Amino acid sequence: MPSSPVSLSPLRPALLALSFPILAMLLASAFIAMRVMGTLGPLGLFWMLPLSFCVMAALPWILLSPHGRRSIGLQAPSGKAPYALALICGAAAALLCFALGMLLYGATPDNWFVSIAASFRRTAPTAGLSIWMLHLMITVPACIFSPIGEEIFFRGVLQKALEEKLSVRSSTCVEAGLFGLAHLCHHGLSMTAAGLSLNAASAAGWVTLMFATACLFAWLRRRHASLWPAMAAHAAFNLTMNAVIFQFLWPTLPL
Repeated sequence: MPSSPVSLSPLRPALLALSFPILAMLLASAFIAMRVMGTLGPLGLFWMLPLSFCVMAALPWILLSPHGRRSIGLQAPSGKAPYALALICGAAAALLCFALGMLLYGATPDNWFVSIAASFRRTAPTAGLSIWMLHLMITVPACIFSPIGEEIFFRGVLQKALEEKLSVRSSTCVEAGLFGLAHLCHHGLSMTAAGLSLNAASAAGWVTLMFATACLFAWLRRRHASLWPAMAAHAAFNLTMNAVIFQFLWPTLPL
């Protein structure tokens, strides 16, 4: 006898009365708001950024049944080959972003990686630390918190929720679009004395690159029926991004 639609829901039984797509979109809005406050708000609110990653990572155990967690990709892929492909894809995507930024804008504030480097200088305690210690201090969390939290939420929870209403392709476009827009607070949007300011041209390029990168991570998740390769690719992206920032851009930043 076939299973009922209710039994196939990824939500916990106690949450079945909720609309999964609406809930996921509300959570996406909340996480984006936390990201904006954590990156563009006062330094005292920086904690909201890592907190958002931690809550994203915990969501499957708060909202989803064991079946739901498997359905979003919280299961290991077959073999080790998926990880090799993921690491290559993530590193290549970061190098492409770096190359395009340097080609179009050089080491100026219009370059997305320069903006990210400047945010490191603003938020990290740099006094008395060598460039290698700073690199390690910033890169280790960047290879853990955002790859786990963002992949679980965007490529996992949000993708699965949207697929209840949309096709796989449309769902991927929506979640990748939101992922790209969320990264505007790292480049494109800035806080000035007059309020929020948008650098439209380079912001559009950055959002497009983040959209394409998110689609790459989503492809890895679908190809291997697992979020782990997407997390590995995301970690490789952040590792490579920080490597080129500290190797090539950090010395050019004003103190």
